[in-house]
Amino acid sequence: MTDLSQDRTREKIKTCIWWSMWQKDVSECCKACDRCQKEHKSTGKIAGNMIEIQEPSRPWEIVHMDWVTGLPPGGDRSYNSCLVTFDRFSKTPIFLPFHKDVTAMDTAIII
Repeated sequence: MTDLSQDRTREKIKTCIWWSMWQKDVSECCKACDRCQKEHKSTGKIAGNMIEIQEPSRPWEIVHMDWVTGLPPGGDRSYNSCLVTFDRFSKTPIFLPFHKDVTAMDTAIII
């Protein structure tokens, strides 16, 4: 089974140039292409029921958070991870330095 981007690329190429093994080369190129992988990513999972995230009516009503870990130690306290918080209303990110051994309970208390 081929990716739609591979099919489109093959259609464009076959009208203007030909070489032996061109179809294989197009497939390999599309598989290695960073843009193709990001835009046409297939996880093989069936999508579930999507629930639309409501739009917030004020700042910090809806906040997204994620951890960035494995960072080299930095700062005067040698922090090695970062909690990224993102306000959905204002699109404002805040980066909070932490140590990797902080627990979920510690995070909840600090925030």
